[in-house]
Amino acid sequence: MLSISMGIRQVFGLFVQPMVKDLGLTLSDLTLAISIQNLAWGILQPFSGALVGRFGFRPILLAGAALYVAGLGILSAANGTASVMLGAGVLVGASLACTGSAISQAVASRATSGPRRSIVLGLIVGVGSLGALAAAPLGQSVTNVYGWRAGVLAVLALASLLFPAAWVAGRVDRIPLPDTASRNRADKSALAAMRLALHRPAFLVMTTAYFVCGMQLLFIATHLPSYLALCGMDPMLAPEALSCVALFNVAGSLFFGWAGSRWSKLVLLGSIYVVRSLVIAWYFAAFPTPASTLIFASAMGFLWLGVGPLVSGAVAEMFGLRWQAMIQGIAFMSHQLGSFAGAFGGGLVFDIWGRYDLAWHVGVGLGLTAGSVQIATALIRRNPGAPTKLIPAFPAHCRE
Repeated sequence: MLSISMGIRQVFGLFVQPMVKDLGLTLSDLTLAISIQNLAWGILQPFSGALVGRFGFRPILLAGAALYVAGLGILSAANGTASVMLGAGVLVGASLACTGSAISQAVASRATSGPRRSIVLGLIVGVGSLGALAAAPLGQSVTNVYGWRAGVLAVLALASLLFPAAWVAGRVDRIPLPDTASRNRADKSALAAMRLALHRPAFLVMTTAYFVCGMQLLFIATHLPSYLALCGMDPMLAPEALSCVALFNVAGSLFFGWAGSRWSKLVLLGSIYVVRSLVIAWYFAAFPTPASTLIFASAMGFLWLGVGPLVSGAVAEMFGLRWQAMIQGIAFMSHQLGSFAGAFGGGLVFDIWGRYDLAWHVGVGLGLTAGSVQIATALIRRNPGAPTKLIPAFPAHCRE
């Protein structure tokens, strides 16, 4: 389910340039639609998580599948800004709140326990990125021959597989919550869980840094194809780069899922932000080549969604499983606000200045700042007064 929903969502950038030419829209119009998608996803994520806590996973997952298919259908018939924003923006965004990473990781958390959980979360996130390996070449090849509308319909056919995937994933409703969850203060009610989360400094720092994570990722996913086209690169280089992101994300997600079971998840999160920012600075500082682009995409892929198992695992450790989808949704809302800023802000910067320099400079600066603060806060909180080092991660009841 995650592979299909995230894979299709990651290739929307392939349709931007053809839609600009066909519909007479500006780049910022199209990136606004993708930004609205991320905004709707983020705003609705806590609500879908709360509904899961009340009604179970299966009805929410199936509703998300229906929203995805409807959104792609409207996008394929779009003839102006409003229909693009409704299809690619609002409906796909609402679907992702029901089928995307936060809900999928909550499903996986329910089905696992103990040290295995972080590793399994990394596996879910890693395999979940493989959808782009099918969606990117499928969408690009059909678009090249038949036009962007046919390309959207091609990925719509892929999206129909969400229904059986969501049905099977919904079986997790049969698994009862662990007994220890009933003793967690966050298990009493959605409101109590939300209050507890918003008064936990570690959660607030992680949530704020997550904003910068979303800004960086959506800037790359949305604007890399346009940037390569402006630099005169082969049109197939963009889907090749997105495929590299998806492929290396598997290795990165597995690695950080494994690492999160051994070291501080919050320190690892900050390290990802710092290294990712340095990679972005290296790539955009020079004129791109096919080799540098594929190296950049591979490095970004390794650092792409490794944050997923770390954030999900940290939330489960802090607050338990009953309202994990909702609390993780609160953090994810921050991530998606950053995604809105990255996608729309990048398009706005280009429309005003005709280049992306300011956008990547801001992304690098904020990434280095957020990563450093995340690492420092985690080390001070976990081991006050001791030398700074990675601290082994222990179950929440052991720390307490």
